[in-house]
Amino acid sequence: MENLERGEYIRDLKDVGLTDIAIAGGKNASLGEMLQHLNELQINVPEGFVITVNAYTHFVMANNLDGKIRELIAAIDVNNIESLRRQGLAIRQLIRNSRFPKDLAIEIIEAYERLSDRYSQLVTDVAVRSSATAEDLPDASFAGQQETYLNVRGQAALIDAVRNCFASLFTDRAISYRENFGFDHFQVGLSVCVQKMVRSDLASSGVAFSIDTESGFPDAVVINGSYGLGELIVQGSVSPDEFLVFKPTLQQGFAAIIEKKLGSKQEMMIYGDDPDQRLRIIPTEKSLQHKFCLNDKMILQLSAWVTSIETYYTQKKGHWCPMDVEWAVDGLSGELFIVQARPETIHSRKQGHSIREYAFKREAGNEILFKGIAIGDGIASGQATVMHSLDRRVGDGHDFKAGDVLVTDMTDPDWEPIMKKVSAIITNKGGRTCHAAIVARELGVPAIIGCGNATERLAQQQLVTVSCVEGDEGFVYSGELDFDVIETDLSALPEVKTDIMLNIGSPAMAFSYAAYPHKGVGLAREEFIINNFIRVHPLALLQHRELNDAGLSAEISKAIAGFASEADYFVQKLAFGIARIAAAFYPETVIVRFSDFKSNEYFNLLGGKYFEPAEENPMIGWRGASRYYSPEYMAAFELECRAIKKVREEMGLTNVVVMIPFCRTVGELKKVLDVMQLFGLERGKDGLQVYLMAELPSNIIMAGEFAKHIDGFSIGSNDLTQLTLGLDRDSSLVAHLYDERDPAVKAMIRMLVKTAKEHNVKVGICGQGPSDFPDFAQFLVEEGIDSISITPDALIKTVKAIAAIEKEKVFSHV
Repeated sequence: MENLERGEYIRDLKDVGLTDIAIAGGKNASLGEMLQHLNELQINVPEGFVITVNAYTHFVMANNLDGKIRELIAAIDVNNIESLRRQGLAIRQLIRNSRFPKDLAIEIIEAYERLSDRYSQLVTDVAVRSSATAEDLPDASFAGQQETYLNVRGQAALIDAVRNCFASLFTDRAISYRENFGFDHFQVGLSVCVQKMVRSDLASSGVAFSIDTESGFPDAVVINGSYGLGELIVQGSVSPDEFLVFKPTLQQGFAAIIEKKLGSKQEMMIYGDDPDQRLRIIPTEKSLQHKFCLNDKMILQLSAWVTSIETYYTQKKGHWCPMDVEWAVDGLSGELFIVQARPETIHSRKQGHSIREYAFKREAGNEILFKGIAIGDGIASGQATVMHSLDRRVGDGHDFKAGDVLVTDMTDPDWEPIMKKVSAIITNKGGRTCHAAIVARELGVPAIIGCGNATERLAQQQLVTVSCVEGDEGFVYSGELDFDVIETDLSALPEVKTDIMLNIGSPAMAFSYAAYPHKGVGLAREEFIINNFIRVHPLALLQHRELNDAGLSAEISKAIAGFASEADYFVQKLAFGIARIAAAFYPETVIVRFSDFKSNEYFNLLGGKYFEPAEENPMIGWRGASRYYSPEYMAAFELECRAIKKVREEMGLTNVVVMIPFCRTVGELKKVLDVMQLFGLERGKDGLQVYLMAELPSNIIMAGEFAKHIDGFSIGSNDLTQLTLGLDRDSSLVAHLYDERDPAVKAMIRMLVKTAKEHNVKVGICGQGPSDFPDFAQFLVEEGIDSISITPDALIKTVKAIAAIEKEKVFSHV
């Protein structure tokens, strides 16, 4: 195709690159760079042309706007929202009412006609995007400060859209933002990109990051998507689908999708019916709401592109450069396109790692009011200010004060001057990449997004606490929570020789814990994933139709929306939970324990009442290994094995080791290994290791025989204490006798470590003891244990205790 001429006012999009930010703006320069250099990677970017900063300057000068704009800017009090809105509107109206210079209009129209010819259309549909020269700088993100206009057709509509883009250099949020960062308003120029539209109104679109947006974990691609044009995701109007892909194994050729979450996607934006209605919003069909907006093939293709873009920009800039990308699928051609790419500007600016711990205690008046998606890592309290719009407050007319908690349906860039005053943000709608979430991260304030009806549930000036330190879910508490913040510089922790591993319950917290010093995960509990993410008894999933329980079947049907079958739901959800933990700590060992619910705990799962016996003491009943080979439960255990296979073989996370809990005899261990092999998990094949929980006296006494069939022991000090001392962990009557440091328990551990060493089998501990008692950790080090796995909150005190005893051992040896 012919190139557009390199004029003063117009450049072909592929004729600009990162060295042209001064004339094309950051966004346009980035798009041109991709068109120039990423074609060999077959990354699709729609073609278009750039209206340069020189054109904007020409427009301003031709209409004698400079002096008038300076007068209006000088009159603004940016701390006064009404002043900001009044003067900002005046500047924008001044620009919108100005005439377009004839020579500039002619060049733009001629360029548009050539673009239309390229696509064999008389007047093609284009996106008209603003691009400022100061956006995406290392110390500030100006992305989203200016306007974009979609489905623009015809010469007059295009000229009008360009003029509106020029005016958007002085949106309220852009003025406020520049003042906040100390940028000179008149040193920032504006370029406009006119780009061929991707017909995502007939398919799907969204955003993707080459970094986890919450934790800053660098090895994940996070994708949000919905049906139709992507504006509703950015606005927070819809709850999008979310996908996570693990970059290291993706690059090895594995199908490394480690999580898929179905969003409601209740609305979609499409093309309007006539020229006066360029866009319109319609309800999404129910069938589409219950279907993921991207198939696995396209998720992997998009992730590979995002990873390639990050790699290119990292090499180009000479430092790690995670990327924020907008994507769209063309419903006519079925092709995927990248429509924008810019550097991520929050986590990439952080330096060093520290552990921030929050200690708080809920009092009687601090009940959980509701929950949503947690954004950021913090807690804040304040009075709720409920706002349904920027023009009108609901309630008693309470003015928004600095430190209030903003409660609203959703935000857009016009809200940013108010958002700078908040202590926290709560919204009814939105996902992790909506406007409110992005701004909250940038401001460093906690936000809870997508709460549903927060504006109805909270009263004006009600005192609340917003907590975003408890995983993926954020909680709104009534009243003010008293909390302490303890921050520890990880570089200040002493080095230890004993391998320190972590016990990880929640997959949602795994990326955050990945930055801790560690040698992997000593215990990842399947039952946590089943209880919190699957919530249905596995046998109920497989057999609910035979139970004639219409209510149960309806709940299961709702739960498995987006998945091929009930079994697929269980396998994929369990695999995603395991994979997120395994990815976070890759390539270090992650020991995944097969499910170890007791019968009373299984009973509480949806449908569990149909499959669980009533046991006198479930603590020592039908649990652990005895379930896996039993005819009554084997079909459910098969699903667990399939999930492990998926994680290791499809996702490439071969750092996963499996562990068998509560295995009473060597004969029982052999039966479990046989069943595992039947379901595709064979010890030694493809490097699969099998560990045994050492938690029964029989495991210690027969350790030499057990060692012949396993790769390692992991001491479960909780059950070992219970069964050595003959007491019930659940009984308060004998709780005073329960102590992992009892001499009898220590003698058991001492025996096991000795036997394991004699048989050249690894031995570690994953029980609670060393997390609670630093002196117990010191005892284990003295006995020569290979690894100690602790809860993350016990890391600092345990590492310090181990360092002290290792130092003492060195001096004793000397």
